[in-house]
Amino acid sequence: MTFHPTELHGVILVESGEHRDDRGGFSRLFCVQAFADAGIDFTLSQMNLSTNHRKHTLRGMHYQAAPHEEAKIVRVVSGAVHDVVMDLRRDSPTCGKWQGFHLDAASGKALYIPKGCAHGFLTLEDDTTVLYQMDAPFVPGAARGLRYDDPAFAAVWPAAPEIISPKDLDWPAYSG
Repeated sequence: MTFHPTELHGVILVESGEHRDDRGGFSRLFCVQAFADAGIDFTLSQMNLSTNHRKHTLRGMHYQAAPHEEAKIVRVVSGAVHDVVMDLRRDSPTCGKWQGFHLDAASGKALYIPKGCAHGFLTLEDDTTVLYQMDAPFVPGAARGLRYDDPAFAAVWPAAPEIISPKDLDWPAYSG
């Protein structure tokens, strides 16, 4: 596994690498020791699978409030997404910044997102499936979010969302 820092403090692009032969391929998706060696303390608590039937489906921007914050590893297992992270951590040198990433099943890349960041994605293909690994359980009362088009971040998306939940449209504006 190879770990690449991004423009956002603590957000890491993870390349698993695939070993191929005449049978097919093999990829290690997660290794606690490899993450620890890269300075990432991540203990798996929960895994979720998001299935998305249509291109340009938007999910986000989601996070959990303290003391139930969660770090996550996001990986596309079929299709492709434009993945966005917004840094909400007041003590972070990149607080108030955002970054977008292209994740797809073919590349095998994943994104490690630390606690205190909002996360969302826009599907770029029909039948896109996203695997989430979290280091904390979901706590409904701690669920929070921001609008994908929050002017405080002004994130750039490659297309307008065609499918988005009413809940994701009703998130409040970022108050810093």
